[in-house]
Amino acid sequence: MPYARYPSLLDKVVFVTGGGSGIGAAMVEAFVQQKAIVAFVDVQVEPSKALAARLAGSGQAPLFIPCDLTDINALEAAMEEARQRLGPISVLINNAASDEREAADEVSEEDWDRTMAVNLKHQFFAAQIARRSMRELGGGAIVNFSSTAWMIGISRLSVYSAAKAAVVGLTKSLAREFGPDNIRVNAIAPGAVITERQRRLWMSEKDIADYRARQCLDRSLMAEDVARTALFLSSDDSAMITKQCFLVDGGLR
Repeated sequence: MPYARYPSLLDKVVFVTGGGSGIGAAMVEAFVQQKAIVAFVDVQVEPSKALAARLAGSGQAPLFIPCDLTDINALEAAMEEARQRLGPISVLINNAASDEREAADEVSEEDWDRTMAVNLKHQFFAAQIARRSMRELGGGAIVNFSSTAWMIGISRLSVYSAAKAAVVGLTKSLAREFGPDNIRVNAIAPGAVITERQRRLWMSEKDIADYRARQCLDRSLMAEDVARTALFLSSDDSAMITKQCFLVDGGLR
């Protein structure tokens, strides 16, 4: 199904974290199709290069910048490189995450800190950095990524769920603080999105069928479904929507 067209995204500079695969890659492709100017970061170099090369034929190729965004200095350097090469960032998509499973009894302090760094910490600092560009432009849109995992309660995901619940609180507070700068801050909480990683690591065909049975809609949730919501929340069509968390889960929750 083709994406709706959002004229307000034309030539907007969009920065996507974790854009090399899964939901992130779907969003990079969706924004490129809108003829936005896209930069993305990821630690997965080869898949990211392949994505950028594949999308080069769609118009302006997205700019891939290798970055481990648990290093906030590296994240700031990557966002500054994007600003210097492409222009001020108008849209920030805080997508990067890792849903590693671990029993609560086995979580170390190091595990906790790493999980928070990759799922929560960078979202705050990316928003802080992007705000500078958005002030120059007179406004902007930030889309943070939460998850329905913390709403449902999933075994072995306690630290991840804590981080994703915190994203909603972060979103609401930043929306209030950034509002005077005409910067909108919203969140998306995806459900059981069927990506290659989920199939490879966590979801059997039976698991996928079970999730479909629990949803209101009898169809597998795909990365492109989440990308459609990200496009809307980044465009002027959602100009008076902020401080919200949107569930994209087929009615799972």
